[in-house]
Amino acid sequence: MNCTRTLLSAAAGALLFVGVADAAEYEVVQKNKTFSVKELTIKAGDTVKFTNEDEFFHNVFSLSDLKTFDLGSYPKGEYKSITFDKAGKVEVECAIHPSMLMTINVE
Repeated sequence: MNCTRTLLSAAAGALLFVGVADAAEYEVVQKNKTFSVKELTIKAGDTVKFTNEDEFFHNVFSLSDLKTFDLGSYPKGEYKSITFDKAGKVEVECAIHPSMLMTINVE
């Protein structure tokens, strides 16, 4: 009985690890009041890291139905990340610089 329980626990742990191992992280850099890409395609479960390389603050956010978030203001050299868990399209903006726009397509 103990052996069966141990095997089931190991199998569950392996399945959990496989799900996590498939996730990827992407980086979008903010430089010269622009995002490094206009459009990014990722898979559900992936994370996007937004890195500020400008001398001033950025505030990345989205009001998209699929994923609403506000990463708050952060200075040069810092980053904030967000994980996208559902498929669809997410429009991303900067609250400080309205000309900064990008789209994330989640498959």
